[in-house]
Amino acid sequence: MFGRFSFSPQLRRPVIVVPGVVAVLAVVALLIVLATNGGFSGDGDGGASRKKDDGAGQRPGPGHTPKPEHTPKPGDKPRPEPKTEPTLLQQGSGMYPRAIRLAHNGRANGRVLVSTVTHSGGDGFARFQESTDDGASFHRAGTVADPKAAKGRGLCCGVLYELPRRVGDMPAGTLLWAASAGQEEKNRRMTIRVFKSTDLARSWSYLSTVATARADGGLWEPEFSVDADGKLVCHYSDETDPAHSQKLVAARSGDGVSWSPPRDTVASSLGTDRPGMAVVRRLPDGKYVMTYEICSSRGQFDCVAHYRTSPDGWDWGDPAGLGIRPETADGEYFKHAPTLAWAPGKGNSRGKLLLVGQAMYRADGSRAPDSGRVIWTNSDGGRGPWRKVAAPVAVKTSELGPCPNYSSSLVPSADGGHVLEAATDMVQGQCRPYFATRPL
Repeated sequence: MFGRFSFSPQLRRPVIVVPGVVAVLAVVALLIVLATNGGFSGDGDGGASRKKDDGAGQRPGPGHTPKPEHTPKPGDKPRPEPKTEPTLLQQGSGMYPRAIRLAHNGRANGRVLVSTVTHSGGDGFARFQESTDDGASFHRAGTVADPKAAKGRGLCCGVLYELPRRVGDMPAGTLLWAASAGQEEKNRRMTIRVFKSTDLARSWSYLSTVATARADGGLWEPEFSVDADGKLVCHYSDETDPAHSQKLVAARSGDGVSWSPPRDTVASSLGTDRPGMAVVRRLPDGKYVMTYEICSSRGQFDCVAHYRTSPDGWDWGDPAGLGIRPETADGEYFKHAPTLAWAPGKGNSRGKLLLVGQAMYRADGSRAPDSGRVIWTNSDGGRGPWRKVAAPVAVKTSELGPCPNYSSSLVPSADGGHVLEAATDMVQGQCRPYFATRPL
């Protein structure tokens, strides 16, 4: 994990209006909107109108050729999703993207939601974008403005999650969002607070507080899962234990409101080690996989990615065991902010795991030339070597820090044939989120 981060205010360009042509421009603009979006009809939300696009879907540069329209006919075979170029997710800054494909929301299943953390005027908030065309374009859905992150108090590391089953009085399909708040506040007592949405991220309400720091140490990078007992689990990085610079812990709840005391998940016997940034996925066989980084002072493998498994999503074995370092057949490995996804695989009941990290290194410790431009796949539950494939978003900035390719998010298609990536890069001094799809 890198240090705290902040955002520069969004620059606003002046708009010049020439009398006498306003009406003409308005008519032209209306025709363009109608031609592009097919009119002003609703998008399947029971008549709810779309909110302002807010810049989602803008291309970072010229030269884009629109895809030709295609109307499926009876008997047509499914066409593979074409590769798309990296596209700005939203106007302004955005960090720590989290993307999910809805699977427990009835007619809305298949939609993709992406959250980012951003700041404006000193206030930290989450911004949500939605895609109804399998990640080809996005439009604004809603926001979360946590008072604990207002007035420069700080906000970091948000997580977006769809409940796969009922928890307490929350039905399957309820959306949850949480983040680390308060890192910049005087006399810091950081918190991890949970918000919920029952209308596809349009509106949010405060649900509960998972943890409040006992001292001025941090509580970072919440991650949700539901264990085999049906309990909601929140994993997070804890800096408040004097015996550990940082460790991974987990708390759980039967209703999303009351939380158990945390238990250690990864806590190195070397107190200077810093396990953190957990991401958890449940596999079809019921096993759970967690990826995380372990930062240390031990040279070549500082902040290297690791993974471990659990039979039930709550018991992860001996916390002092550091787990397994995933590698390619050539011994390459990821460092910093790894994230994980699962995709179905044709003819393989295990499916395949997808892994990405901020930077990739060779076995000799040198930076790999395709770092930032690849993701990995593994079709054996994480065992054995991982295979490289081209990343949908090729991040150009090579410097390490809390933006370029930092904790990128992967969302496979329903058939596992392609993957959507949401990743960030530095552009003119601002952290900008992009999205793109690519065949696997």
